[in-house]
Amino acid sequence: MAFSIDIISCITDRFVELTATEKRIAQFILDDVQFASTLPIAEMAHLTGTSQASVTRFARAIGCKDVRELKVKLAQSLAVGQRFILDVPDLDGVQGIYETIINVLDINRRALNPDSLKKVVGWLSNARQILAIGMGGGSTICAQEVQYRLFRLGLPVVSQSDGLLVRMMCSAVAPNDVVLALSLGGYTPEIIESVAIARQYGAKVIAITTQDSPLAANADIVLPLIVRENDYIFKPSTSRYAMLAMIDVLATELAMANKTQAKDRLRRIKLALDGHRGGVNRQPLGD
Repeated sequence: MAFSIDIISCITDRFVELTATEKRIAQFILDDVQFASTLPIAEMAHLTGTSQASVTRFARAIGCKDVRELKVKLAQSLAVGQRFILDVPDLDGVQGIYETIINVLDINRRALNPDSLKKVVGWLSNARQILAIGMGGGSTICAQEVQYRLFRLGLPVVSQSDGLLVRMMCSAVAPNDVVLALSLGGYTPEIIESVAIARQYGAKVIAITTQDSPLAANADIVLPLIVRENDYIFKPSTSRYAMLAMIDVLATELAMANKTQAKDRLRRIKLALDGHRGGVNRQPLGD
């Protein structure tokens, strides 16, 4: 299996080990990766005041077999986007973090379809088993959050994020089971393949993801996320707040649809917690 190595990181990491001539070539590339990736070897040598042989030696020094492979790897690094190469200033500061979260939540609130939500609540309320699956940072946490929210309502729910276990569990579903798949992007192959397997065995699949993604295409119902990322890559994705908000909406609607059962379970949990930790009456139900 071949893995893509980020050539820009290789140049940066090995910079101190390079000769003076190679450092000149390296700095030229780092100053404008896009421009350097398009240059013929002769022109790169001319612009850096070196020779074609020096450019070739530089390519080999950073792990490429020749200049052609170097240019291909530069193009691959560029393909992920200039925002991961260039320094984009953050003009909003700390206040901008809060404002972005509020904007994302407002946009996604308006995208919610009440009819889809009502159908999802019905499926989850009557499911023999609910399997919440998510992989990666935010989706894994949110899949766990589904379990933490729904078990306290008396619903049969389990979360899983391991790729092979997700595949196995989706292969063991029954027609009255529901798979709740969470993905901010909707392109994770393990999630897509697993929900396709679950549907083959008759389980219903609900996806919390972007509307036009491959995961959405393999779901029975989509609770859509509108994901909008900006160019400031150091700020964590605010879209995960929209996913968490969707989980809170589901948990609240499910509790309202099963009030007697939910109230009984929540009272038991509150009693058990307060008897253990003490404190005031208004502490969060489970921290």
